[in-house]
Amino acid sequence: MTMSSKKDGLVNIGGFIALNDENVFNIASNFTIIYEGFITYGGMAGRDMAALAVGLNEVKEFEYLESRISQVEYLGNKLIEFGIPIQKPIGGHAVFIDSLKFLPNIPREEYPAQTLANEIYKEAGIRTVEIGTLLADRNPQTRENRYPKLELVRLAIPRRTYTNNHMDYIAVAIKNVYDRRAEIEKGYNITWESEFLRHFTVKLEEA
Repeated sequence: MTMSSKKDGLVNIGGFIALNDENVFNIASNFTIIYEGFITYGGMAGRDMAALAVGLNEVKEFEYLESRISQVEYLGNKLIEFGIPIQKPIGGHAVFIDSLKFLPNIPREEYPAQTLANEIYKEAGIRTVEIGTLLADRNPQTRENRYPKLELVRLAIPRRTYTNNHMDYIAVAIKNVYDRRAEIEKGYNITWESEFLRHFTVKLEEA
């Protein structure tokens, strides 16, 4: 298994790989030494490892889980009240907006989920994540875009950071974008992309 600790580990950096095959462990350890550092710290500072050790225990507490999941549910229900098309049921760590329903005028080849993510950021400085065609990347043989069934924008809520007042701000900002969705008629074109994992480094321009 792999785990990014930034959300459910209650830390701001790091993660880990857990293995039950010693041979695979030994192979993976070599890559850790080459790219990250020795396997006992993997490129992480000692203070971050200590914080992660505490976080992995605290994240199992019922009171914390109830608070976190309830806050995500609170935001999801606010968006539903405003008529925003989201995935249901509401998740435990994030709310997912359906960009194909939100921006039906944007063609798939102009990346509607990324377009919506950009609009939300321009509206209120809220950083989201596109989970759609950019993330799906290209067919390795034909190099054509792969178009997933859904084009989603993820609103992942960091741990122990925000209040419900922040959730209200997010909901109203997204409603503002939704109210002017008819004015959003163009998406984006790619001007540069890396061969692998393009969604981390892609460069775009307005279509």
